[in-house]
Amino acid sequence: MLAHLLSRRPERTLKRVLRSRVRPWTRTNATRSEHGRPVRIGCASGFWGDTATSVPQLIHGGKLDFLVFDYLSEITMSLLTAAKSKAPNLGYAPDFVLAALAPNIRDIQQKGVRVVSNAGGVNPLACAAAIREVVRKAGLDLKVAVVTGDDLSAQRSRPARVQTADGPRALPERLHSVNAYLGAGPIRRCLDLGADIVVTGRCVDSALALGPLMHTFGWREGDLDLLAAGSLAGHLIECGAQSTGGIFTDWHRVPDWDNMGFPVVECSSDGSFVLSKPPNTGGLVSFGTAAEQLVYEIGDPRRYVLPDVTCDFSHALIQEVPGVEGGAVRVSGAKGSAPPRDYKVCATYMEGFRATAVCPLGGPRAAEKARRTAESIVKRTRRIFKRLALEDFTHVHVQVLGAEDTYGAHAANKGSREAVLWLAVCHKDKKALEVFAREIAPAGTGMAPGLCGIVGGRPRVSPILKPFFFYQPKSQVQIHIHVDGHEAESFSETEADTPDEEAPPPGDGEEADLDLPSGTHRYRLEELAYTRSGDKGDSANIGVIARHPLLFPYLKKHLTSSAVEDYLAHLFPSGRRGAVTRYTLPGINGLNFLLKDCLGGGGVASLRSDPQGKALAQMLLDLELDGLPDLAPPLA
Repeated sequence: MLAHLLSRRPERTLKRVLRSRVRPWTRTNATRSEHGRPVRIGCASGFWGDTATSVPQLIHGGKLDFLVFDYLSEITMSLLTAAKSKAPNLGYAPDFVLAALAPNIRDIQQKGVRVVSNAGGVNPLACAAAIREVVRKAGLDLKVAVVTGDDLSAQRSRPARVQTADGPRALPERLHSVNAYLGAGPIRRCLDLGADIVVTGRCVDSALALGPLMHTFGWREGDLDLLAAGSLAGHLIECGAQSTGGIFTDWHRVPDWDNMGFPVVECSSDGSFVLSKPPNTGGLVSFGTAAEQLVYEIGDPRRYVLPDVTCDFSHALIQEVPGVEGGAVRVSGAKGSAPPRDYKVCATYMEGFRATAVCPLGGPRAAEKARRTAESIVKRTRRIFKRLALEDFTHVHVQVLGAEDTYGAHAANKGSREAVLWLAVCHKDKKALEVFAREIAPAGTGMAPGLCGIVGGRPRVSPILKPFFFYQPKSQVQIHIHVDGHEAESFSETEADTPDEEAPPPGDGEEADLDLPSGTHRYRLEELAYTRSGDKGDSANIGVIARHPLLFPYLKKHLTSSAVEDYLAHLFPSGRRGAVTRYTLPGINGLNFLLKDCLGGGGVASLRSDPQGKALAQMLLDLELDGLPDLAPPLA
């Protein structure tokens, strides 16, 4: 029988044929890694718009079993929802089909690499149809499976009040999108059914790697430590080059950005794994690059809640592996506990419109000219509003790039001869912002000298889509598996019998070693630590990792939540206190600071130049810690 199949399909490898004959998955026949061999997973995309040059390097140099692509964020889901509303065949990430798969589909098939991606966005069935057309034109025989069910916007009945992290709240009106964050189980199911390419809608990013590991090693729902380990592997690679030297604090030590290597994890059935990158690529894998990614966009590291498992990363270990070209690290120590009963759901809703004008200026007193220009444009527009019986702006944000406005009171250079005016406004009425947009260009002839132009031309008026997060019982979400254009099965994931555990305190204390020596030395944080920041809605986190274990006690003593909140006070609503919570990660000698309501609404709702908090960690590097002893030995 096997010889007959090979003779009919000579282009299919033995590995491909065996995989196509996988029986339906049950607890008793979950597939196991062949002879216990580790599984290699590479990630070729960290967001919608990432470079397509990652795909060939991973296919030809990564020795992969699975290739995963992560495209989705809250902002991306909003953009894809808007695209689908204009054309029913849109709503997915076209880059995945046109730039990633189409040019490389033959190599993917010949190497026996299986692909998993959340590129389906809000229209995974349309994405799968486009993939099947690529496969057909290439004359290949690849099975395409799709996971749907995350889109809850069509639910007919929805309670007026829903459960959120802050308690019961009313649902906003005019919901634009509603998507549940699914887990790895449906992806595993697609692979169990023999899929070569799996496309999903919204799921947690780490599920793209955990699903293949559950499928390959036969990990079950009760293997909580293993599921946590697989989730950590997925978390480290989900943002692409961010774990291989991208946006690293010591960026000057990272070679060859033009040929940046993308991450590969080699995972064993016991949950341990090694993170590396393909040979002959740029970038860097080290303790610092991996540790920064571990703390990226997390809250409490003791309770990183995912649909499949609640993870404890606080004591995870990262150890450099010597002798590997480009660097490698071994990661272990993740722990797991029971998953939640509910899915986290992200809804977006309309709340008015926005427009942003970006204008470079040159010459003496450039920042002063920029501010007066902004004030004059707003004043003139308000006068027009009164004449047209229009309401005032709901919000105005003026920022001068080059004058270090993002640093608040810590700005050091306010007198540059070059500056960029960032003028962003909100209004309930789209017509009002069209009036505003017409009043930008006249500044070039009637206001400040040296105004060079308008970046992108007349400002575009766009809707404001705000995120709203709530929880929905898993039993109320119906998941559908489609294989080659036909629905194969439908099910709801069972709600785990999660024991009522006492939640850990909101922070894990700020106890310090009272016996630490003090001194008269002052250090910038950059001398002592690596940092990285990211966003979650309107909140952000800043992870701080000691450059040497001996420095960690000093960070715990001096870098308190109050110190961080005072330094970044300009980011929070006026008068807000207690907005920063600190957590510790002893495994990597790290601290994680969660900053609530610091992004001006976050994502597309924010008018700031840094709506996702990407620069917050860089700003914190300039914080000076006083009263320390001479720390030259560990810094040497």
